[in-house]
Amino acid sequence: MKKIFWNNQEHRLRALWRICLQFLLMLILVIGGTAIVGIVYTVIMTLTQGTLEPDAASLMEQATQSIGFSTAGAVATFCATLISVGLIGHFVDRRRLRDFGFSFNWGWLVDFGFGLGLGTLLMTGIFCIEWLAGWIQPSLGITLELRYVLNIAAQFLLFFCVGIYEETLARGYQLRNLAEGLNWPKLGPRGALLLAWGLTSIVFGLGHAGNPNATIISTLNIALAGLFLGLGYILTGELAIPIGLHMTWNLFQGTIFGFPVSGGTWGASLIAIQQSGPTLWTGGAFGPEAGLVGIAAMLAGSGLILLWVRMRRGKVQWAARIAKYTDPRIENKHTKPCLNSAQ
Repeated sequence: MKKIFWNNQEHRLRALWRICLQFLLMLILVIGGTAIVGIVYTVIMTLTQGTLEPDAASLMEQATQSIGFSTAGAVATFCATLISVGLIGHFVDRRRLRDFGFSFNWGWLVDFGFGLGLGTLLMTGIFCIEWLAGWIQPSLGITLELRYVLNIAAQFLLFFCVGIYEETLARGYQLRNLAEGLNWPKLGPRGALLLAWGLTSIVFGLGHAGNPNATIISTLNIALAGLFLGLGYILTGELAIPIGLHMTWNLFQGTIFGFPVSGGTWGASLIAIQQSGPTLWTGGAFGPEAGLVGIAAMLAGSGLILLWVRMRRGKVQWAARIAKYTDPRIENKHTKPCLNSAQ
């Protein structure tokens, strides 16, 4: 019975239970964070009610609403994800932060910049294709109203948080742990890595199945997006490319060009669009991620990631080390004598 829960070779819980513990802790923290946000919101509205002039009270209400519970929830989830991954990673996984894809060296920052540029390029391409095809009619959406400015600022914060916590959770934590758990003799590290990549992408798609305007097609496409976002991770072992790509893909999709983002809309964008055209191509109310244009962009982006990795590292190969675990304590025992001998 103990073997079901405990890995004697690694001296830690098995992968399934590590994933469950991290998710449970994250869920508890998200609920607590959301409750705190609700309390703060209630206190602010109670303190300001009746103390401001009607126009000022209306402005306060608009400002609070424009920031929105969606952004506050994203901030709470962002904090909950990093705290839970940090705590479970240290005490249960017995890992360092960099083992989850956060090296934070110069090369990491260069790859992060590439990811930011790639998301910008691909979503700009989607916008231009739909515009030239006559499927969207764009107009300038910028105003100087405070509510608009706060809405845009909230979206920047929202997509910043989502890009980090979704990649940390789906790729950095879940994919890595699942790959280690599947690293059986018949599969090997490479097979385990690829299987974990596919399984976590399916979970990623199902995680968006409850979004507004979601369909079976959009769920399948989001699973494909999971493969696309995870490609940079399984080739480099780092989250730099996926995080940068995820951030600007969402930001330019919604905040800049005014498309729905995974079915959601926030009512403000730099460019306002009226969309028509075939849903099969555009994705309709769910946004480009559910359309053939979005799939084409993901395929093109995957090719560019392969080219970038080849250019930066000289070759393209799976980062099979993701599926292998080395106890840091054992690693330190091997490195300390080397350091002493060098001295």
